Amino acid sequence: MNTTEKEVTYNATNTYSTINNLQSTTKTVWLVFHGIGYLSRYFIRFFDGLNKEENYIIAPQAPSKYYKDNSYKRVGSSWLTKENTQSDTENVLRYIDALIASEKIPEGTKLVVLGYSQGVSIASRWIASRKIHCDALVIISGGFPKELSKEDFTFMSQDTKVSHILGEKDPYFEIDKVENQIRRLQEILPQIKFITHTGGHELDPKTLIDVL
Repeated sequence: MNTTEKEVTYNATNTYSTINNLQSTTKTVWLVFHGIGYLSRYFIRFFDGLNKEENYIIAPQAPSKYYKDNSYKRVGSSWLTKENTQSDTENVLRYIDALIASEKIPEGTKLVVLGYSQGVSIASRWIASRKIHCDALVIISGGFPKELSKEDFTFMSQDTKVSHILGEKDPYFEIDKVENQIRRLQEILPQIKFITHTGGHELDPKTLIDVL
């Protein structure tokens, strides 16, 4: 049987979640990318403890949804898989572009881009491909895309704060993989700061204090 795989382009609609209001007192906008299995409206709750007058949080929603259990009640989502990764990545990046354009973030407002777990791949690729001048990049419990190199971040100011956060009991990261990623990130982003906490594969809100 001979099969042919083709492509078609079409318009799509996706949601996202926010906390607080983008207002005159807003000092920092957080663009936070969840990990696999999350929905944005649940992931964004981790940031509810930030000062509500000064922080506005935006959580994009991964487009691919699936049921997480056999009862077909719990829904999760995923950003990318190994299938059609390149085209799916570009679709997601265009979605983020549209989201940011619709939010109309005022000039002079600080921008923090945060990726947790699988969200690291989207956060870093969006910054690199769109040459985003953010004030801070936060990488939490996720692998940095293999195709990105130092040349992809030459536009980034050395004043940009870059943090790599990992739990000491994270079951998804073997020590050899962690050490290799640390060495690679030190070469790509020399200003990076490495932070650990005593938990596992999780986002610990306490570790975000240094970012502010």
